[in-house]
Order: sequence, then C-alpha cells, then structure tokens
Amino acid sequence: MKRLLVLPLLLVSLVSCSQFHIFKKHAEEYVSKESTTPSLSQDEVGKGLKEALAKGCQSAVSNGGAMDGYYKNPDLFISFPEEAMKVREYALKAGMKNQVNDFEKSMNRAAEKSASTAKDILVSAVLEMTIQDAWSILKGGENAATNYLKRKTYSSLYDQFLPISKSSIKDVEVTKYWNPLASTYNKTTFLTGEKKINPDLDKYITEKTLEGLFVLISKEENLIRKDPLSRTTDLLKKVFAQQ
Repeated sequence: MKRLLVLPLLLVSLVSCSQFHIFKKHAEEYVSKESTTPSLSQDEVGKGLKEALAKGCQSAVSNGGAMDGYYKNPDLFISFPEEAMKVREYALKAGMKNQVNDFEKSMNRAAEKSASTAKDILVSAVLEMTIQDAWSILKGGENAATNYLKRKTYSSLYDQFLPISKSSIKDVEVTKYWNPLASTYNKTTFLTGEKKINPDLDKYITEKTLEGLFVLISKEENLIRKDPLSRTTDLLKKVFAQQ
C-alpha cells in the first residue's frame, strides 16, 4: 500500500519541480528585462513627445499640402457643406455634373494650398507642451497627443489660419465655381419654398482643412506608437518603448 502512495507523490513532486523551474526562468527573464530597460528622465519624455508631434505635424503638412493631398484622399476629401447638399443634388439632376466637380476640386485645392503653409503654426504649438502634459500623453490613449494638440491649439490655429484660407480660396477661384450652382438653385426656391443657400465658404473650408490636418497627425501618432520602424531616432525608440 505504501509503495502505491509513493509513486503519485513522486510524480507530483517532479511536476511541481518542473513548474517551479519554468516559473523561475520566466521570473529571471522578467527581472532581467526590467533591469535593462532604460529609465526615462522628465526631460527625455518631454523632448521625445515634442519630437514625435513635430514629426507628425511636418508629415501631415507635407502630405496634405501636396497636389491631390485632399482631393484624392477619401479621409480628407471636402465635398459640399452639409447645408448645401440640396444644391449638389439639384445641380446633378440638372446636368451640371462638371460644375459640381469643378467646385469640389476648387475647395480641395484651396485646402491643399492652405495646408502647405501650416507647419510653423503647428510646430510652434508643439513646443509649448509641458513636462506634465508629455507624461499624460505618453500613458494616454492612441490619439492622446493629437487630441491634446487639437484641444489646446484649435482656436488659435483657426484664427491664424483663416486669412491663409481666404487667400487660397481667392487664388483658386472657389466662388467662381460656387456662384453658378448657388444662383441656379436659389432661383428654384421661389417655387419650392426652400431657403436660399449661401454658406460661409471661408469658414467651412478653413474648418475642413484643419480637420484634415489633424486626421493626418493622428495617423502619424498611431504609426509611431505601434510601429517601431516609424521611430526614426534613438530618443523616439527609447520613449515609446515605455508605453
């Protein structure tokens, strides 16, 4: 009877011993990893986050400001203002497809022209980030940096960006393509009882341009957070390894 009990006890002992060695091995690997992970100073976190955001801003400006940066990007493409969609629908039914396309293209060209000038404004905003902000962003969600930048700078960016947008709208003659569409539609309101449409295109295109830039910045941030190959400097690699 004693011999029968010894065998199971021996097996349990062997299994437990094996599991202990496995546990010990993983523990040693974990401790080794933790001990070799470089610590970060507050200064490094601040510099790393600013470097990442500056990189994202510069890339966003470069991509958005390129030819077809908005026009052929479905995430950024600017169509008719929501309140003017009736104009678009009526114009297409009236056989004005070319005019619709010309107007939409002109708005996107204005956005591209405006976006190409935004780098200095955006990067200046990045440099105002505090150390406390940087730590919160590092441990925040995947869009924490983009959301911070948008929340902190959108109003000032808009105020500085609007004159640039107005100039771009004039340069690419947005209103030249809009006026025939609006005029044709507004003539029908006498019969339909609908309100005449005349949206503030300066405001609309400025808002959509900024919205598109933040979409691009968000994509850059996510790349840096998730893809080690996008961390192009030693500091970025060190900072984002700590997420």
